[in-house]
Amino acid sequence: TGKCYHTFRGHSAEIVCLSFNPQSTLLATGSMDTTAKLWDLEKGEEVATLSGHSAEIIALSFNTTGDRIITGSFDHTVAVWDVGTGRLLHTLIGHRGEISSAQFNWDCSLIVTGSMDKTCMLWNAVTGTHIATLAGHRKEVLDVCFDYTGQRIATASADGSARVYNAETKQCIAKLEGHKDEISKVS
Repeated sequence: TGKCYHTFRGHSAEIVCLSFNPQSTLLATGSMDTTAKLWDLEKGEEVATLSGHSAEIIALSFNTTGDRIITGSFDHTVAVWDVGTGRLLHTLIGHRGEISSAQFNWDCSLIVTGSMDKTCMLWNAVTGTHIATLAGHRKEVLDVCFDYTGQRIATASADGSARVYNAETKQCIAKLEGHKDEISKVS
């Protein structure tokens, strides 16, 4: 019908990323104001403000069960949050550049992050510990994703290439080259 159900107001700066939870009951928004907010879609109300980053949030993603959300920031960190309580569970520290992308794998056991530091990192989603750094791109990593089995990781880079890594061995199994300019998204 094109009807607007709710207008969400509360951020003090631009919203730069957003995502629905898997149940389509919540909307998460990430902002230049350094916070993310969770919004109840039925009531049209703010449920929680996720505060803890020192720079803008430019990436966020729910896990497949909807009980966790990650936020990636220009402060070089990724935060893991409990959706029910809004509590910060882990801060993933290790990148030396702004975070461009972050995602859980299907079974919620792993997190992959991409950064302007030209690397992709793999993390244990339960403990928040660093597992591996996947390198090889000559320029910024602009997007990352898992395949649906969680066995492969794809990266997109400003160097005009995409790469596919084996999540278990951490080895690059494919270099996809042929674009004349940056690749901004991969799926």
